[in-house]
Amino acid sequence: MKFGVVTFPGSNCDQDMLDALQYDLNQEVISLWHKDKDLSMFSTEDCILLPGGFSYGDYLRCGAIAKFSPMMQSVVEFANKGGRVIGVCNGFQILCEAGLLPGALLKNQNQQFICKNIFMKSENLHTSITKDVAGRPLMIPIAHGEGRYYADEATLDGLFKHNQVIFRYCDEFGNIIEEANPNGAVRNIAGISNKEKNVFGMMPHPERASNELLGNRDGQLIFQSLINNN
Repeated sequence: MKFGVVTFPGSNCDQDMLDALQYDLNQEVISLWHKDKDLSMFSTEDCILLPGGFSYGDYLRCGAIAKFSPMMQSVVEFANKGGRVIGVCNGFQILCEAGLLPGALLKNQNQQFICKNIFMKSENLHTSITKDVAGRPLMIPIAHGEGRYYADEATLDGLFKHNQVIFRYCDEFGNIIEEANPNGAVRNIAGISNKEKNVFGMMPHPERASNELLGNRDGQLIFQSLINNN
């Protein structure tokens, strides 16, 4: 399995993502530039990652300009053919803006930027990225100002019905409660997938919790689950 990490103007977690995959998990990783379009070196068994940051300065809306980049046009085609795509934080916002995932990421409920460790849990055994971590509370950092997931009730009901909710905010014991929700996301949603289970978006940063030097390797378990269930 090969990974490609896209860098947009304003990305600030691309190198973190590269390090987590290449050095902590010994995976083959290729850096991709937003102005390029060529993804011919990847097969649908591989994975493209959209990292966190502030693509194009977050002008208009977060991710609203990035969706028009040449590389994103190729990423959409890659995803539609069944290739795996993961968007983290700003990458999640871009996937929603590009129409690869439903819903939107709104300003945090407290209207402030939040940067801290949170706990999240998956109850989903139906996706490669969650299969090996389901049922276990994971401590993962967040760092966002517009991370409050929102969708209408019909869309939310569909997400749960089709096993598209991949992570939800919880307390350290795995209880999914309102007090554990850092940004006001509807139904404590921290991450979702598309119906086909090959496109994933999440606000927490697993790449920032993938090395013992950081005091936390819970994020590494998420990437490992994807690799194990390829």
